[in-house]
Amino acid sequence: MNKVIAIANQKGGVGKTTTAVNLSASLAATKRSVLLIDLDPQANATTATGVDKNKKNICDNFFENEDLNNCIHKTSDNYYVLPGSQDLIALDVAIRENEKQGYLKSLIKSIDDNFDYTIIDTPPTLNQLTMEALLAASGTLIPLQCEYYSLEGVAGLIKTIQAISEKNLSSNRVLGIIRTMVDLRNNLAKEVSEELEKHFQGLVFNTLIPRNVKLAEAPSHGVSGVKYMPDSYGAKAYLALTGELIRKIGRAHV
Repeated sequence: MNKVIAIANQKGGVGKTTTAVNLSASLAATKRSVLLIDLDPQANATTATGVDKNKKNICDNFFENEDLNNCIHKTSDNYYVLPGSQDLIALDVAIRENEKQGYLKSLIKSIDDNFDYTIIDTPPTLNQLTMEALLAASGTLIPLQCEYYSLEGVAGLIKTIQAISEKNLSSNRVLGIIRTMVDLRNNLAKEVSEELEKHFQGLVFNTLIPRNVKLAEAPSHGVSGVKYMPDSYGAKAYLALTGELIRKIGRAHV
């Protein structure tokens, strides 16, 4: 069964795309079939996969009725990507104006049998594209930088996901909060980390994603950090996080 996971946070710069790419690569390394969907108009996840931005993407499927199979491309990390582009700005408007809510959910359902996991990278705002991801997902991961400003939007995002579920629009639920770009030599990072564990008991992943140069360098080479430098602290952290996620999903039957 395809496990559809949205990576979401209304705040930018929290490691959302880095998490989407490296989680996809780590899942693929465990011999699972993985699709990464880039829903962010910045298309940074697409760049990080090394796939040519001129190739067919999700907007070609929506606006030009391009066959979905022609829009999905294999990456050098052995997972597949449905690329994004700046045209996602127009897609956001078109879904709202044409009352096409649920487009992404239907799209994913049509290829459910092809993948074990579908990872959705979302924009850093609660727009229609993010709502499409939350409606399509069976679980959401929230990357969070250990800073006080980062805490502000988390409760609101969790409430939004709960509201969607309560209205029976989706079976989505919060799978957990991932602490990213962590430097425990920083007292503030320690304090925020402790606050998270206190306020969101049971939701915070044990694995910490460190601030890591190799993770930052990898996208310029068109590969994940897991492939670029597998022995780096960042790559090892994402592999550990993936193992923790697989076990958590197994227990929850997502």
